[in-house]
Amino acid sequence: MDDVDRLLADLRAGRPGAADALIAALYEVLHDTARRHLDGERADHTLQPTALVHEAWLRVGRQAERYANRETFLAAAATAIRRVLIDHARRRTAERRGGGALRVGFEGLALPDGVADGDVLAVDEVLAQLAGFAPDQARVVELRFFGGLTNPEIARVLEISETTVERRWRIARAWLRSRLDPSDGRE
Repeated sequence: MDDVDRLLADLRAGRPGAADALIAALYEVLHDTARRHLDGERADHTLQPTALVHEAWLRVGRQAERYANRETFLAAAATAIRRVLIDHARRRTAERRGGGALRVGFEGLALPDGVADGDVLAVDEVLAQLAGFAPDQARVVELRFFGGLTNPEIARVLEISETTVERRWRIARAWLRSRLDPSDGRE
């Protein structure tokens, strides 16, 4: 049992200070994930990694005792980070009537050359489409892209084999590439 798993157990047992210790243990991981999503943004955008971590923590930290281990907590944090990014992008887009949408990097997706970066709203839309007919593949993308989980961690969260995770990732990545490739005529 690693430190995070122990802290989650302490939190479930009602140990005083467990929540503070948990955020201290996970802060760097969450901050690195947030920074990765926000790298390459224009200098004046309004969402900073620290604010993204704090907002995501507010969404999942209050219910941290629900999570069995580090991976399930980080999976919930991935969903929270995705929701925060999307909510922020929608607000900015509404404020500017189509301009200034938040963009995030696609490291790990190996998308075509013209798609080094993408709009988080576009990612959310495409993931929603994927989830409509392949929710298992969409969940793997969410955990990997928004949560920064590795294939072994995703396998533990979803209680499937690493081979199945790799297969779902390969299928989802190919589908996403086809949907987001600017050379296929779609805008």
